[in-house]
Amino acid sequence: MSCMDRTNAAAARLRGLEEDLGMTGNQFNTLMSIFYVGYLLTQAPSNMFLDRMTRPSLYLSSCMAIWGAITVIMGVAQTYHAILILRFMLGFVEAAFFPGAIFLLSRWYKRNELGFRTALLACGSSISNAFSALIASGILASLDGTLGFTGWRWLFFVEGTLTIVVAVSAIWILPDFPSSPSVWLLPDEQTLAKRRMEEEVVVGNEHEGTPAESWSGLVEALTDWRVWWLGVALIFMDASLSFRIFFPTLSATMGYNSTITLLLCAPPWILGTATSFLVARHSDATGDRFWHTAGPLFVAIIGFMIAFSTMNTAVRYLSLFFMAQAPVAHIVSLTWVMNTFSQSRSKRAAAIALINAMSSLGYIGSSYFWPSRWGPSYANSYAMCILTSIMSIAMFWVFRRHLSRCNKAAEAEEQALGLLKGFRYLL
Repeated sequence: MSCMDRTNAAAARLRGLEEDLGMTGNQFNTLMSIFYVGYLLTQAPSNMFLDRMTRPSLYLSSCMAIWGAITVIMGVAQTYHAILILRFMLGFVEAAFFPGAIFLLSRWYKRNELGFRTALLACGSSISNAFSALIASGILASLDGTLGFTGWRWLFFVEGTLTIVVAVSAIWILPDFPSSPSVWLLPDEQTLAKRRMEEEVVVGNEHEGTPAESWSGLVEALTDWRVWWLGVALIFMDASLSFRIFFPTLSATMGYNSTITLLLCAPPWILGTATSFLVARHSDATGDRFWHTAGPLFVAIIGFMIAFSTMNTAVRYLSLFFMAQAPVAHIVSLTWVMNTFSQSRSKRAAAIALINAMSSLGYIGSSYFWPSRWGPSYANSYAMCILTSIMSIAMFWVFRRHLSRCNKAAEAEEQALGLLKGFRYLL
């Protein structure tokens, strides 16, 4: 629902959003970009707040209901500036969910279990990209003119209302932390869940869970160069993934009407969802993170190069299937972040939020990679995606080399002192 509500403007664009609100020039690109400005601002404070809560299920569900209401209100916007403010507010509230859900997963699962579970969470994005297009095509075609509202307004009404319904249900569906009182776990099961995670944390942090420790975790994350390095790497990655929010526009370059254009968006994302599970599962099984991050980006680069080089309809549609393989790189890289900062709970919460927030900068800038004047070929846009993909891969390679050296140093120290094997970074 989060991804559906943030990307439905791209589908609404095909049925008169720009014309009805009098948008000109790059105003639609600004509309897409402003969401990530609000998204950037809230993530770190929200995760630090979440770390100190006992009922994250209630907090995340409440945020979801609020952004659903904002989506409904977007359907009655009469001016460009009104919908621009609402998009900013949407990002501001939505920012609590994804990094919060990632942190919640890291409190339940061990390092070698997180990749597949993160993929299960993030597959919602790919499923949304696939089925939101199908839903949008039905709403835009069947409700246009009903009660005097155009189809794109009904798109916001229906999807926002659906989000609110799901949010109310999520209060009882989402779990809390293993340390929180639980009605769906037996006492022995809850004890086991807590002991499992204690094995993942470095022993000796006697202040773990106190307010002072929570803020010290934020300070540690802010002063750790690896957080900033990974943040910049993800800025480049998310810039290369900006095609996702303009996917209906890219599908429209093949020349079909809006209904067929939206229907054509679904198959690439269905395949992308299936491969995401396979890649994430294999990453957990092998303990490898880098190649399972770089591999999907290399596949996407092939797609960008194909789309860059031809206007043939069939070949350009094939390129969309290659591009749709890239988002799993983001899933594996976020799992890598949780693995790397797994020793301290509060630092992990802050690092996840800070890195994910920094990555939003990639979407803010790359929303302008796709001006309509560069269409229908969008050759310049694809060239920029290729460049940012390469930059991201290079930065992750340097990070992998650093962690490898840390592991070798730890092994040498243990051998010299006769210690048992301790913590190792996943590469």
